[in-house]
Amino acid sequence: MQDQDGFLRDIWYFALPATALKAGAMQPKTLLGQPLLLGRAADGSVFALRDICPHRGIPLSHGRFDGREVECCYHGWRFAPDGQCTCIPALTADQDMDVTKIRVRRYPVAETGGGIWVYMPSDESREAAPATPPPELPDVTSDRSPGIVERMVFPCHIDHAVIGLMDPAHGPFVHKSWWWRSQASIHEKAKHFAPSDLGFAMVRHQPSSNSAAYKILGGTPTTEIRFRLPGLRIEDIEIGKHRVCGVTAVTPIDATTTEITHMIFWTIPLLSVLKPVLRPFARRFLGQDRDIVVRQQEGLKHNPSLMLINDSDTQAKWYFRLKKAYAAWRAEGGEFQNPVRETTLRWRS
Repeated sequence: MQDQDGFLRDIWYFALPATALKAGAMQPKTLLGQPLLLGRAADGSVFALRDICPHRGIPLSHGRFDGREVECCYHGWRFAPDGQCTCIPALTADQDMDVTKIRVRRYPVAETGGGIWVYMPSDESREAAPATPPPELPDVTSDRSPGIVERMVFPCHIDHAVIGLMDPAHGPFVHKSWWWRSQASIHEKAKHFAPSDLGFAMVRHQPSSNSAAYKILGGTPTTEIRFRLPGLRIEDIEIGKHRVCGVTAVTPIDATTTEITHMIFWTIPLLSVLKPVLRPFARRFLGQDRDIVVRQQEGLKHNPSLMLINDSDTQAKWYFRLKKAYAAWRAEGGEFQNPVRETTLRWRS
């Protein structure tokens, strides 16, 4: 379901890289404007609660967590990872009050593909089973930690972040670099697309000849690029027996703030050696996208009419159609109808 803020509900959102939450730790996180508390219990399990104490409204994240219970800093109320109240210190022995009837809102949470994912429901008043499973990522993300993790905040709504990152024509202008692309390298391209789970895929192909960064991988790489609602881009590269996978998750903090998390997984030993060199390049690449979004806000504040053209903006059109189709599915029921059809798109970049 999609509310007036433009956010999809009843869907999984990326919250944190799994490595960012150690056992016995907790940290606050705002998703879709809602205050959440993420924690990892002593046994390694992850939980997500509404970051507000039901007693006097103070954020629970100001309290402490011993790996078993969250304790509010105001009056010491304690809550288990499932949100159930376990103790109210102010009660005397003869006061008959069932504290277990007091609960903090709990959100479904999953740890997969190197990330912690939270399911954001359309109905905040009750707990419901997720309508879909968490995103399924390539195998290379399941048995190892990412070699590189970069997180950056963009000052924009999730829609502008998503369509900006999927835009195939901005590369020679926004990412103009000797190690990537230049305006002189622009040429016509044709890529085949097909529908995929809650999104679409640029089917497996050899990277463009003007994408110099792929050359460090050696061999003859092939890549498949998938997009999945609400804002997940997965680039799965194969080079012989080796794999490189880039996962870019777009997370809406609120209506004007979006966090981008980029994780890179690999099985190539050389890339582990080159990590100190590769990380600044990854950060610069993401920073170039952020810088252009910052400049874009100067124009967007005047609420101009915008346009999307064929074929270079077709992926952006699909994104908005997918959002509309998902919201309709959650509101009306039945089966999700993916509006994307198999086709070949052509553009110059």
